[in-house]
Amino acid sequence: MFIKEIKARKIKDSRKELTIEVSINGIKASSPSGKSTGKYETHSYHKSIDWNINAINNLKIDFELDNFNDLTKLEHFIKKKFKLKDAKQFGANALFALESAVLKALAKSQNKQLWQVINPTAKKIPIPVGNAIGGGLHSHNKDAPEFQEFLLIPKQSSIKQNVKTLNIIYKKLKTKIKSDSKNDEGAWQTSLPNEEIFFILSKFKDIRIGVDVASSSFYKNAEYVYKNKSLDTNAQISYINSLIKSYNLFYIEDPFQENDFNSFSKLRNLNKNALITGDDLTATHLSRLKKAISLKAISAIIIKPNQNGSLLELKEIFDMCKKYKIKTILSHRSGETLDSALADYAVAFQADFIKTGISTKYRKAKLKRLIQIEKSL
Repeated sequence: MFIKEIKARKIKDSRKELTIEVSINGIKASSPSGKSTGKYETHSYHKSIDWNINAINNLKIDFELDNFNDLTKLEHFIKKKFKLKDAKQFGANALFALESAVLKALAKSQNKQLWQVINPTAKKIPIPVGNAIGGGLHSHNKDAPEFQEFLLIPKQSSIKQNVKTLNIIYKKLKTKIKSDSKNDEGAWQTSLPNEEIFFILSKFKDIRIGVDVASSSFYKNAEYVYKNKSLDTNAQISYINSLIKSYNLFYIEDPFQENDFNSFSKLRNLNKNALITGDDLTATHLSRLKKAISLKAISAIIIKPNQNGSLLELKEIFDMCKKYKIKTILSHRSGETLDSALADYAVAFQADFIKTGISTKYRKAKLKRLIQIEKSL
């Protein structure tokens, strides 16, 4: 099937900020955008969002969708058409939206689901990781806790049951923490300290507790600066380790600043059963993942498509994680769109977990799509 029409335009994400949408033969795909961004992420656009939109809109339509039946062919085409040495030079947001639009249109033309185009034999549905209480850079509350996300990880075997568990506990938390406001991701906002939030979460059954420390956001002058204390690196290791032990934390994301592979490794050695997870540390780049593996710094990794842009490299990251038994968490961003493709990619790449949030239509779109996929399987 030939591509009859390709268009790109600006749309607003869930934070009312501009992002890119690409449509091919009327099939739309868009990219989210992050607020808490690591310095190792791929730039969002080649020169600007306008440059990318013009470049896509000026493409000559002279190719068939069936030519892109694998990711290698798709990225070779993009490099050739836009005269790039590396597809990621196109910009992560623009590249992700363009590749998604092509794959969605290909799936439509073949009467398949999006995940089937990449991996027709996929069977596993990932476990949702839900952001229930927010702090850090995602919070509008000046007295917010330093940690960025307090996460719920349900234990049931079905995605439908897991989503139900997330919703029940999420609603109960409103009363528990006495909150009426939500942050960018729909998580409850509070001024309670980190420890008190963990204590409240520890009283719920049917979940494991996770946290995105996002420590680079409060790392200043070689110290982790809290409201009532400043900790050097060794003290931060001790503090995070004590929280893991005291509250039986299952998942700990970015407990140290984005260049401190050694502290990640030390914490991992102290906690064999907890998932010590890299996000800003690894920034969804193969080279950063290789370094983390060589130093035994992580037992899990956050994978954000628009931190990288290349779905081909995303596949390589997943393959390497499986080889070295690193758990994978495919993740949304704080500025989301209603595009539900993240759910399809989580199934296609057989992610262990998917981080989507719990509340707001932008987060629920991904969870609803997972439920649909589970039914189809």
